[in-house]
This record gives sequence, structure tokens and C-alpha cells, in this order.
Amino acid sequence: MRILHVLDHSLPVHSGYTFRTRAILKAQIGMGWEVAGLTGPRQSLFGDSPAEADGLRFFRTAAVAPVRSPLREWREIAALGRRLDEVIAEWRPDQLHVHSPVLNALAALRVARRHKLPLVYEIRAFWEDAAVGNGTDREGSARYRVTRALETHAARSADAVAVICEGLRGDLVKRGIAADKIMVSPNGVDLHMFGDPPPPDTALAAELGLPTGADAREVVGFIGSYYDYEGLDDLIAAMPALLAARPAAHLLLVGGGPMEAALKAQAAASPAADRITFAGRVPHDQVERYYSLVDILAYPRKAMRLTELVTPLKPLEAMAQRRLVAASDVGGHRELIEDGVTGTLFPPDDPPALAAALAAMFADRAGWPHRRDVARSFVERDRNWSSNVSRYAPLYLKLAGRG
Repeated sequence: MRILHVLDHSLPVHSGYTFRTRAILKAQIGMGWEVAGLTGPRQSLFGDSPAEADGLRFFRTAAVAPVRSPLREWREIAALGRRLDEVIAEWRPDQLHVHSPVLNALAALRVARRHKLPLVYEIRAFWEDAAVGNGTDREGSARYRVTRALETHAARSADAVAVICEGLRGDLVKRGIAADKIMVSPNGVDLHMFGDPPPPDTALAAELGLPTGADAREVVGFIGSYYDYEGLDDLIAAMPALLAARPAAHLLLVGGGPMEAALKAQAAASPAADRITFAGRVPHDQVERYYSLVDILAYPRKAMRLTELVTPLKPLEAMAQRRLVAASDVGGHRELIEDGVTGTLFPPDDPPALAAALAAMFADRAGWPHRRDVARSFVERDRNWSSNVSRYAPLYLKLAGRG
């Protein structure tokens, strides 16, 4: 079977989106299928992109001339549709697998019908909610309602729909999409990339100004993108109370994003300023060194539609690294974390509760080895990409038989 994945962006860009894509394509190749990706015009925002990355083949779409929204989006849809026509004629896929955002689905639907190809639309997050989470729109606006209607139209028009979690599936069913048309392909981890965690990198700890003695170090960490919905302002706000309970505590923030300047200003004004370290963005092949310094990975996402419906990838990677996980009690986290078993859940938007949860975890070091083993076993059993991707096989075969 030859499968063409239609994508917003791909490797060599590093993001949660591209890592999920990489995992899917690699696992499908391992199943004996031929796969390739086609990226949309926005890939060009990240610079020149080769046709091959990490052993994977990608077709590219040329950038469109910059214009204001919404004309820009419609031009992007048209450009991707034309390029998809060309790629289908050249590569002759048996199956189109289109990944969100909805712009990709709108570009591919007509082309798929014209070529009589089955189309699976995979939704990783609703575009309207992602815009609210990124601070570029507000819930209930005219743009929000139009985008929501387009998302519903695309799901209804596709031959099948894949989503990454039960929250998205439930929301689509409420919109009138048939439940038997939707499959759940949850986020997972490529366990070939996560073996035994390395020992703490003491040289890096010294470079960052972290304590190097194991007995003196109590490091809370976040490794990812600095978006408002991640709740990192609550994590910084929790630090004075955490230090009052655990004087050795230190916060390490690795990454960057739209909230970076505001978070640095908040940290500089905090009484805990000398215990908050911003490491900046780091190359992906260096991330494991930073994981090695963190005792507890914290994910204090705020309570909103995006975080209630969508499961993140980072907590699973932390569990695979045998790191302790503390996360806000929102729907996306509850699908991944069993409180007190594979991680700790605390009330969202509540810095004192966050501080208390972290302090309690540091006070229970005797229970850490068991919790790490249980969390790692959960990932191996239920969130391993090699088994997750096998869920697509019966769907593809069903659609091929229908065709």
C-alpha cells in the first residue's frame, strides 16, 4: 500500500507535530508500506527544506505571496490543492492521509474526489481552539465560528476521521459526526529513542547554575514551547511557596515561544528569581541532557477547551524517560495520567495547589522508583507507536475495499 500524508510542516523542523508525523511514517514503513509526505506552503516559513529528512521522503509546496487573512488562507488552500494534483499524478498513492489543520483537508477533499482516492482526515487539535490557545483569536468570535463550521464540514466530508484522543472524538460526535466514522490514534512514544535515562549531566548542571550534588538537587522542569495555555506563569508563581516547603527546589525552563519575554519578566520580579533558570531553546539531540537534570516534569496547563480536549505528547516522553510527572487536572492530562499511579494531578490555574503537589512529591522520594516503573510500563503497553500505528491498517483496508 502506498500512503501519501498531507501535512502542515515536517522535519527537519522540530515540533510536537513533526515528531508525531515522524513516528507514524517510520512505523508504517516498518509495516512494509510505502509512505511519503506533502507539506503545505507554510513549511517555507522555516527556511529551505530538503526533499528527504531522517530517511523520510517529502514533497514540498511553494510559498504563496504574503497577503492579509483570510485571503492568505484561501491562496494556501489553492496552492496545496494544485501541488497535491501534481504529486498524485507523479507518485500515484493508494491512500490520502490528511493531517490538521483544516486548511489541508479543504485543499485535499476535491482533489481526492477527482482522483477517486480515499481520504482520512486526522485531527490533532481543532484549529479554532488552537487559535484561542495561541492568543490569536477568542472563543465565539466570527472567525472562530467560521473555522469551527469548516472543521465540522471537513470531518463530515472525509471518508474517515482519526483523532488523537477521546476528547476530540466526543466533541465531533456532539457535532453530528457518526461515531463509527471516527477512530482514535493516541499520541505515543518511539521507544527506540528512549532507553535507560542517562545519569545527571553534572557539567551541564554547573553551566546552568544548578546544584550538582544529588542530595542537594530538587529540580522541577518544563521542556517545550512557551504558549499561554501551558500555564508556565502559574509554575513561576508557585516557586516562592515551593521554596518555603522545599528550600533546595529549583525551576529549569527549557524552550521558547510567544510568552518568553513575559515569563522572564515575571521570574525576574519573583522572590524566587535566583532559583529560576531559563535555558533557552536547545537542539533536539541535546534535550536528553536536560531531562537528566530534572526530577519532576511539570505541565501546569490552564483549563480551557483546547487543554480539556487535546492530549499533549510531552508527558508521555517524560514517562518514557522514567521521569516523574506532575500535571494540571484537565481533560487532556486525565487521558494520560492516573493520579497517584503514573503521575500527580493538581487543580489547574492554582499556584498554591501546584506548589503543594510538588512539595509532596519531593517528600516521597521512597515511592519514586515504583512510580517511574509503573509509568514506563504504561507507555510501553498502551502508548508505544509501533502498536498505535497498527490501528490504521484495518481502516485503510476498509476504505480500499469500499473504493
